Amino acid sequence: MPKEKDYYKILGVGKNATKEEIKASYKKLAKQYHPDLNKSPDAAEKFKEINEAAAVLGDDAKRVQYNQYGTAGGQFQQGFSGFDFSDFMSDIGGFGMDFDSIFENFFGGSRSSGRTRRRQRGSDLRYDMEIELEDAAFGAAKAINVPRLEECEKCNGTGAKSKSDIATCDECGGRGVSTRTQRTPFGLFSTTTTCRKCRGQGRYIKNECPECDGKGVVRKTRKIEVKIPKGAVDGTNLRIQNEGEAGEYGTDSGDLYIVVHVGPHKVFERHGSDLYVKVPVSFTTAALGGLIDVPTLKGKAELKIPAGTLSNTIFRMKGLGIPDLHSHHHGDENVEVIISVPEKLTKKQRQLLEEFEKESKKEKGFLKGVFG
Repeated sequence: MPKEKDYYKILGVGKNATKEEIKASYKKLAKQYHPDLNKSPDAAEKFKEINEAAAVLGDDAKRVQYNQYGTAGGQFQQGFSGFDFSDFMSDIGGFGMDFDSIFENFFGGSRSSGRTRRRQRGSDLRYDMEIELEDAAFGAAKAINVPRLEECEKCNGTGAKSKSDIATCDECGGRGVSTRTQRTPFGLFSTTTTCRKCRGQGRYIKNECPECDGKGVVRKTRKIEVKIPKGAVDGTNLRIQNEGEAGEYGTDSGDLYIVVHVGPHKVFERHGSDLYVKVPVSFTTAALGGLIDVPTLKGKAELKIPAGTLSNTIFRMKGLGIPDLHSHHHGDENVEVIISVPEKLTKKQRQLLEEFEKESKKEKGFLKGVFG
């Protein structure tokens, strides 16, 4: 009586190995010893042992029997021993073989449950929207027109002229799949493919809806209201559920994604939640101090300029920026004052400036005497 083989040793795994560990070891060894890749004399025999071991350990029932009795059962051993592995190797292909698929198909992988193909939901849509800075700061409601596929109202998305025109597919019996059984070195295995007649739907339409030509959807343009949140930034992505295209035969619609683009502003520059603005200030106000009006997103506001302010000085007006999209924090408005020089002077203004210049020179002369 021949000695039973140690399948765990052949695959190089322990007796408590998971199916994933068995699969990984099988994939590695099968690639290593496949005769198309390994030209050594014993490669074919080793490859045969590897597949034999995986066929047992990859099947839960056979593995339990093997663990208890040291054998996978006479039916398996008899069917396996008389098999020509050259046929098997030609079936699974050469260098481009997918060992994961082989393992799933032969060793307890997914098998068709006989259910019809799952109908797909509608496609998602993208809409690029340009808004103004004020919309981003305070939020807004915008109406947009979106061309999309919608459920046909005449047939309620069935694609049929009437309910009686929807028939069960006689090719697959409503299962949506066709089954083919074939003999393998490990027994009889069934493979399934999508039914060609009904394309996996499990039904077919005898008379199509004249409105949508049996598609169940028609193309329309829909007006949709979009709510822009406060603090939206350039690139903000808004998702509106079920406002994409209609799905197949009454399934859920896709989603509509709005990509927000904040346009440039004629007055303000935005940096995060802060605003920056340049405001001209007269020479006298900068020298003597005073109040000036500055623009804000909410209108005009007063800003106090201290005496002796230099050009390009930046003043912060707290809380007058843009709210943060993800918190209750408000940014600030930063005002850069630019001292303006008048292009034209009246006679009186010129006289006063000349007197100012004389006084300035006297002061410089005094300082020159003091400091040498």
